[in-house]
Amino acid sequence: MEDGISSVVSAVGVSRHFHIAETGRGVVGAVRSLFSRRGRLIRAVDDINFEIPAGSFVGYIGPNGAGKSTTVKMLSGILHPTAGRIEVLGMSPQTHRQAVARRIGVVFGQRTQLWWDLPLADSYELLAAMYGVPPADAARRVKRFDDILGIGEFMDVQVRKLSLGQRMRADLAAALLHAPEVLFLDEPTIGLDVVAKAAIRDFLREINTDGATILLTTHDMDDVEQLCSRLIVINHGRLVFDGSVPELRQRVGVPTTMHIDFVETPASPLPDLNTGIKVAGDGKRVTVTFDRAQTSAARIIAAFQDRGEIRDIEISEPNIDEIVRRIYAA
Repeated sequence: MEDGISSVVSAVGVSRHFHIAETGRGVVGAVRSLFSRRGRLIRAVDDINFEIPAGSFVGYIGPNGAGKSTTVKMLSGILHPTAGRIEVLGMSPQTHRQAVARRIGVVFGQRTQLWWDLPLADSYELLAAMYGVPPADAARRVKRFDDILGIGEFMDVQVRKLSLGQRMRADLAAALLHAPEVLFLDEPTIGLDVVAKAAIRDFLREINTDGATILLTTHDMDDVEQLCSRLIVINHGRLVFDGSVPELRQRVGVPTTMHIDFVETPASPLPDLNTGIKVAGDGKRVTVTFDRAQTSAARIIAAFQDRGEIRDIEISEPNIDEIVRRIYAA
C-alpha cells in the first residue's frame, strides 16, 4: 500500500439518490409526463461512512433494496455518488477510474464480464491483454485458478453454454486474472449448489490469505459466518451496524434453530436446558432454538444423545431480513 493511505477503501458521508419520474395512467397520463417533472426521490444510499484496512474480509449485508449493489457500483466507479467522498487505494474511483480499475476486481452475481459467444479461454486472453498481463503470468494464474476452482474442464466451452455455477467460478477467475489488490463481490454465490459454494469459499479464503482486501455482499449467512471477520449492515440506504459476527449476535440475540430427528419418538422427557433455550417436541422431531454465542451446538446434541437413536440433525440460521429487523428492534 502506498505511503499516506490509512485504508484501502474509504466512504465518507456517501449518498446516492435517484429521481424516479411518475407517469400517469393511459395515453393522457403518458403525454402529460413528457411535460412534467413530477416524481419521487429514492435515497438508495444515504450518508454512509466506513473505512476498510488492507487485508480485511468484510461482509456488506442487508435485505433486498438496502443499497448494497449501489454501494459496490460507486466503489468500483460505475456510479457517481450524489454526495460524499469515496477513495479506493487512495484515489477516487470516479476521477481516476482507469487507474483504480487496474488495481481492483469486481464480480456481480447477476452479470458477467466474460464474452458471451467466445470460449472461456478466449475471454481470459482478451482480459489479460486489456490489463497488460504477460502471457506467462496469465497462464500461471489460470493454472492456479483451475487447481482450486476446476475451470479447466470448460475452458473451451462458450460462456453462454456454462451453467450458473461454472460461470460464477469463471467470473471469479476473470476478476483476479490481473492480481487486484481489492476485490468487490456482489452476491458471488447466488443460486449455486452446496458444492459450488464450498469451492468458491475456499478460493476466497486463499485469495484473502494472500493479501487481497475483499468486500462481500451476500444474503447467505453461511458466507458471512465462514468468511467475514467484520460485518457492515445496511438497510434503506443507511448503515445500521458495523462490527464482528460475535458482536452482532450479542447485540441482537440472533437465534439458531436445530432440528433433531430420532428414529423413534423419544420416550424420555426432553432435557431441561438453560434459560433462553427453547425445546419443542413433535413426534420424532425435536426443535431447539438457541443462541450460539451462549451455547454450542455440540453441547445441545450431547444433551439429547441418551433420548434415543438420532437419525438426522439440521441446523439453520435466520436470514438477513430477520437479522436487520432485530437490529432495528434492539
